[in-house]
Amino acid sequence: MLNLLFSVLGFIPLILGATWLVDGASAIAKKRNISNLVIGLTIVAFGTSSPELVVNVLAATSGNSGFSFGNVVGSNIINILVILGLSAVVYPMMVKSPTIWIEIPLCLLSALVLIIIANDQLLDGSDASFITRTDGLLLLAFFFVFMYYSWFAMKRGEVAEEHEIRLKEMSMSRSVTLVIVGMLLLGGGGQTIVHFASKFATDYGISDRIIGLTVLSLGTSLPELSTSLVAAFKKNVDISIGNIIGSNLFNTFLILGVSSTIGPIKLEAGSNLDLIVNVLATLMVFIFVFTRRGRMIDRLEGGFMVAVYAVYLYMVLA
Repeated sequence: MLNLLFSVLGFIPLILGATWLVDGASAIAKKRNISNLVIGLTIVAFGTSSPELVVNVLAATSGNSGFSFGNVVGSNIINILVILGLSAVVYPMMVKSPTIWIEIPLCLLSALVLIIIANDQLLDGSDASFITRTDGLLLLAFFFVFMYYSWFAMKRGEVAEEHEIRLKEMSMSRSVTLVIVGMLLLGGGGQTIVHFASKFATDYGISDRIIGLTVLSLGTSLPELSTSLVAAFKKNVDISIGNIIGSNLFNTFLILGVSSTIGPIKLEAGSNLDLIVNVLATLMVFIFVFTRRGRMIDRLEGGFMVAVYAVYLYMVLA
């Protein structure tokens, strides 16, 4: 159990490193007269996904491809069913931003694309299913299209407040120090997590997929959890839902794209359950938001989403 404890402790420098990296890089960008909106769309967006990215890259290079798959898909499921569900329980999520109206269908598309490219056995009759380097490059292509859309929307003034941020004032020397230390903490924390999680999985005969879906995805989702719940308590609902949808798009298109480009990801038994739940979770958001006049996720629906996750987690661990 010490391996599991050390792996969990690795999330402390990982999350702290991501926070310091974002704060330092954002302060530097602000000193270069880059707008808060651009910083929110780029540095902050990448920074909040950096824990998943670091863990996945290290897992891919160390041969633990199950970690990569479980971390991304598990994070996406947690983001919607747990974080967005709890946020809606705190305060109903009413969607006002036109950009989110586009991003929710795009998020559903990303889940559908993933279930297609990850089903070689079902669709092609292959002996095993892989997310290949070709699939990874396709996901990265989708990511660049998404970033182009975000930039174009920003230029036209269509990007709403979910990307507006408040920056901390600090000296250039402190900003640079935070960036350097943040990167070191990210690398060290990520290496600690992957190393000890791998040893724990080996010692107890637990699959990499299960570790990725539980320990890794829960830990790397902490930044989204804190950001969304704080925004929900402040009734900044567009920030909550925009944060979650944007994170899922980054996870699928960028992080899984990079991971599978580094090395093909072999899917373990039971992965289709995760892929189906990933689609259903995103479909729930789509239905709740687009099939009613209020364009919202209410408290009852939020509670239902959390309950669905509890059932899914029981099925994974049973």
